[in-house]
Amino acid sequence: MKKSGAEEGGVPASRLIDERIRGLGDWRGEMLAQLRALVKEADPEVIEEWKWRGVPVWSHDGIICTGETYKSIVKLTFAKGASLDDPAGLFNSSLEGNTRRAIDVREGEGIDAGALKALIRAAVALNRSKGRR
Repeated sequence: MKKSGAEEGGVPASRLIDERIRGLGDWRGEMLAQLRALVKEADPEVIEEWKWRGVPVWSHDGIICTGETYKSIVKLTFAKGASLDDPAGLFNSSLEGNTRRAIDVREGEGIDAGALKALIRAAVALNRSKGRR
């Protein structure tokens, strides 16, 4: 399975994501790195991509989630989040839509690693089930 998508002159997505994390140089880079590590721990077969002019994307049989950075938040948006159970209540953004759900993390906040990995695994299972129909 392909581990990394390529964009921008054939530069691997994983390297572009590394550069984004380093380039942020503050808590947002640290949080994006932590979230990325949790995604990879939850799904060792995840594919890293770089889309939409600089958005890290993690996929497995379809998009799992994206990692966006803004001035005051790091946002992890699940493409099919509305279809996922979230017993830990991690989703705290984009709650009004019928498809996506997001987790906004602010400076000083942490993330429940176990709950996030469960969401990632559930997203992969959902992607796989949709591909079999």
